[in-house]
Amino acid sequence: MLRLTRILAKIILWFIGLSLVLVLLFRFVPPPVTATMLMDANGITKDWEPLSNIDRNLVTAVIAAEDGKFCQHTGFDAEAIEQAIERNAAGGRIRGGSTISQQTAKNVFLWQGGGYVRKGFEAWFTFLIEHLWGKRRIMEVYLNVAETGIGTYGAEAGAQRYFNKSAASLTRPEAARMAAALPLPKKRSVSNPTGFTRRYGNTIAARMGVVRRDGLDACVYE
Repeated sequence: MLRLTRILAKIILWFIGLSLVLVLLFRFVPPPVTATMLMDANGITKDWEPLSNIDRNLVTAVIAAEDGKFCQHTGFDAEAIEQAIERNAAGGRIRGGSTISQQTAKNVFLWQGGGYVRKGFEAWFTFLIEHLWGKRRIMEVYLNVAETGIGTYGAEAGAQRYFNKSAASLTRPEAARMAAALPLPKKRSVSNPTGFTRRYGNTIAARMGVVRRDGLDACVYE
């Protein structure tokens, strides 16, 4: 039992040390590839761009769509998690309560899919990036690794694919349409949105005004 305890302790210490090294490294260096990219049968199209080369409209749009409290929380939105639990308990389509910070931690360091084990790792990495990266770096990495279409990753590759232009010059409607497709980029059309995606994009565009008015994206530009 003592030997097993020592082995487990070494594994835990090794994991903590490795995770700290990776998080500190990716604070300055773009993550070269993610598990999601490697497992994508459609290949990988991506082009890393610093946040200074990504239009603020997209930052505002993803906050409006994904995480209105991004600048207020420290990685976890307790209210959103509680609401997700209540909705899921009522039945129907499973919904998450993940923040942009949690999604970034999952996308960069982990794998897709549920499970309490992955959620536990996700919480650990979310804690680390919130304290070692800060909001601006979290947003920068998120917008560069998020899946924006079939075999397409990041804001720049998505903007080029859908609008034949740089992510540096996205209009409010364009940014809103990209944000509307983020949860299901393989199924929701950005170029010619219809039905729910179109309505959701319009809703996000309207929310963007509130985000900008109330400074809900200010932490990214401080």
